[in-house]
Amino acid sequence: MFLCIKNKQVFLFSRRKKLLKDFISNGYIDIHSHLLPNIDDGSKSITETIDLIKSLENLGFKSAIATPHIYKAVWDNSRSDIENKYQNTLPDVTQNCNLSLHIAAEYMLDENFEKLLSAGNLLTLKNEYVLVEMSYLSPPIMLFDLLFELQLEGYKPVLAHPERYNFYHNHFEYYHKLKTAGCLFQMNLLSSTGYYGKHVAECADRLLKENLIDFVGSDVHHQNHIASFENKVLLKNSNSIPALVANNLFFEK
Repeated sequence: MFLCIKNKQVFLFSRRKKLLKDFISNGYIDIHSHLLPNIDDGSKSITETIDLIKSLENLGFKSAIATPHIYKAVWDNSRSDIENKYQNTLPDVTQNCNLSLHIAAEYMLDENFEKLLSAGNLLTLKNEYVLVEMSYLSPPIMLFDLLFELQLEGYKPVLAHPERYNFYHNHFEYYHKLKTAGCLFQMNLLSSTGYYGKHVAECADRLLKENLIDFVGSDVHHQNHIASFENKVLLKNSNSIPALVANNLFFEK
């Protein structure tokens, strides 16, 4: 809010905060979503998948990469599981939607991932770019070893929602260490609205301020996530979000 004084009269003006949907340009390429039905904690049915995709289209999404979790202890998916689900889902999507749907995976960095990496043939966002995540409780002991081995095999790690790892919020230097170790960062768009809490939003704001974010993603699981695109963006450094939205065009297929 700011003041304007004219003829001894005081007028109050407020700068309207933009809604998250205002940052989505037509043709947006989303690189993180959970749109495939009945495979993880995302869509629960083909009907829900179609509804979610239509909602994303209305926001300006042109393309989306569905990234089901591969997390042995919870969602024990394999590459073939994801590919089969995609082939079974695609005809309904093509018939009912205009959005271009693709697949990759969101890999949990754990001991099982080390085995998958040794076996080769990871399901990537595009070319050598692979989406990875960590437990919200604590980072894996072998985190930097895994990142090194991943790159040794020719992959480029894209860390999903770094702002949501609370254990780094008071140890911000680790974000810089991860970047130095070759990790790219994908921020969740909903973090900018405070959807995951104040501390996550504050961390996202600092990551943006220090130019540590490379890409953004919706991480959409359900209609509550869609509805949050109607919320205001709370971050001071939100002016950098449009450039990150544009960065996602790299993943166009």
